[in-house]
Amino acid sequence: MKKLSMPVVLLFVLVMVSACATVPYGSTSSSLQRIAQKGELTVGTSGNQPPFTMKDKEGKIIGLDADIASKMASAMNVKVKFVTMPFSELLPALEAGKVDMVISSMTITMERNKKFAFVGPYFISGKAFLTKSKTLESVKDISQINSPKTIIAALKDSTSQAFAKSFMPRAKLIQTIDYKEGVGLVVQDMAHAFVSDYPECLIELLLNADKGLSCISTPLTYEPLGIALPGNDPLFVNWTANFLGLMQGSGQIDAMKSQWFKDTSWLKQVGKETLY
Repeated sequence: MKKLSMPVVLLFVLVMVSACATVPYGSTSSSLQRIAQKGELTVGTSGNQPPFTMKDKEGKIIGLDADIASKMASAMNVKVKFVTMPFSELLPALEAGKVDMVISSMTITMERNKKFAFVGPYFISGKAFLTKSKTLESVKDISQINSPKTIIAALKDSTSQAFAKSFMPRAKLIQTIDYKEGVGLVVQDMAHAFVSDYPECLIELLLNADKGLSCISTPLTYEPLGIALPGNDPLFVNWTANFLGLMQGSGQIDAMKSQWFKDTSWLKQVGKETLY
């Protein structure tokens, strides 16, 4: 057997120690440890997608997404901190490490999943039209309104925008900063329809009952909503998946959905001007 010289042995030991220090087995030096150390779970959300995420009269973030985030923080034994920003800035903020996760009525897409991990879905939605047009109310085939004469509004960098571009490429598309702008365009007859998730269209009908709006009753697409996480932290993803699984299995998610979608008493907590 060939003997190894002392320098070779020392080099081997140093390499092994360095490797162990870089990727320790069972390490928790991930987002979970960092969140525990700072005592705070930072959640990115738009704060203007009722009833998933919105502000009450005091400026506090409430809604289905807020409830899920708060429960998650409680399970981590930390506080929750919501950071609000335009929807289009949420994933860039997650990528830059400005937030720990994003919960904001965000659809899980294959394109988004190339850079970010997603846990869910916690809600199944679909696209629908909010409109004042009697013609659009009766649409059964999207090709019927794929025309330069049709003006469609959709939230910037959302799946609603992608839907409009894919299925109505000939229509004029207006990209909006938030729901308020999109709904306003329809109310003011500056757009024929606002494309959004079906549940949110129903909420807008409640909030704008006197504006002559209607919503196509059948969702046009399948939209699974999920929690966006860093794409390089499997332990954090695994923990979040198990947390959400327990919430769904215990019926807590269903109870939250009933609170925000079937019981409209939460409308008393918010003034119309604070929803956006």
